[in-house]
Amino acid sequence: MLVEINFDGIVGPSHNYAGLSPGNLAATRNRGAVSHPRAAALQGVAKMRANLALGLHQGILLPHARPDHHWLAQLGLRYEQAPPHSQAQALSASPMWAANAATVSPAPDTADGRCHLSVANLVTMPHRSHEWPETLAQLRLAFADPAFAVHGPVPPPFGDEGAANHMRLAPAHGAPGVEVFVYGVAGGPFPARQHPDASAAVARRHLLDPERTLFVQQSEEAIAAGAFHNDVVAVTNGRVLFAHEQAFADKDRFYDQLRTAMPEVEIVEVPADQVSLADTIASYLFNAQLVTVPSGDTVLVVPSEARDTPAVWNWLEAHVAGNGPIRRVEVADVRESMANGGGPACLRLRVVADPATIDPRFLVDTAKLDRIAAVIEAHWPEAIDPNAIADPALIARIEAARAALFEALDLVGLLDSLP
Repeated sequence: MLVEINFDGIVGPSHNYAGLSPGNLAATRNRGAVSHPRAAALQGVAKMRANLALGLHQGILLPHARPDHHWLAQLGLRYEQAPPHSQAQALSASPMWAANAATVSPAPDTADGRCHLSVANLVTMPHRSHEWPETLAQLRLAFADPAFAVHGPVPPPFGDEGAANHMRLAPAHGAPGVEVFVYGVAGGPFPARQHPDASAAVARRHLLDPERTLFVQQSEEAIAAGAFHNDVVAVTNGRVLFAHEQAFADKDRFYDQLRTAMPEVEIVEVPADQVSLADTIASYLFNAQLVTVPSGDTVLVVPSEARDTPAVWNWLEAHVAGNGPIRRVEVADVRESMANGGGPACLRLRVVADPATIDPRFLVDTAKLDRIAAVIEAHWPEAIDPNAIADPALIARIEAARAALFEALDLVGLLDSLP
């Protein structure tokens, strides 16, 4: 049976605030602040527990080796001798944001009846550009079954940032759907990270039906306001598109195309005169998990910042009270991730598949989350000052913490096989 499984990236022990992403306002605003990797990782585990309690299926993706010594060696550098900006780029825990791991097209949408995954190249940002080899290795292990086709990255210079710029609508998770690829052309002072040619390449690789595949431009004003990915201003689930009024460059044309491809679509648009782009970005209203729970209701899992933003919370309460498609709102505390520019949606990659076809080491229940939490509490650094990332003792602790997690999850062999 095909179900939706959310694969969350476990927040790595090197989580720190180096401010490496221009256009990500939270990340640049908090540059130089002291981070709390242990708290960040435990917040992520708590979110996964809450999703299991909602009746959802849950998986994990694992922290990458940090520092990335292999990447530094390609630059002719050793970590201890590298300039501070190179150290920060090699140490980033950004693989925690699994929405950027890959783009996923479920089997009902593809011509060969397999679920296709294309690892994202993330070439726009240096600190993310070296993620894909280890991500690809994990994806090829987790989805080794013939039910899947796992693809390497689109070649540079065509930037691809994965599921954060991809949406899917379908009457049910296991039914054929409409796939929407959102690309950027300009972003004011900030880079547009998703190249239209990359989106087109992924769609071709995934053998999608052109009649049920849409390519939509993100608005320049959204990118300039801090929506560096589409999932900061729009999210879909089932028949529901939930979006800000200013999310797309030509929303009327997009909505018409969507209604033609899927007449039963329900478009929930938040007006700019009720929730500004500034409040949208500050609260990450749309960087939420829009999910279907076993009762059939559509539930929105928002960061606590959404509750703390009056205009956003007032709109949500009015929508739920008005019997709109979103029937319930749940709040997740992921403040450490939010401070680096990633909300609940950034932390997960959605895969529609039969759980029996997935390597069980990448699936979790409450007992496995207990084991993960115990390792985090014992080994993750309590705090990291970005000015201290050259400290050999800190680096040794980060590397030992990751090794302890892989050992606890019986994945030492995987650790040895990764780049």
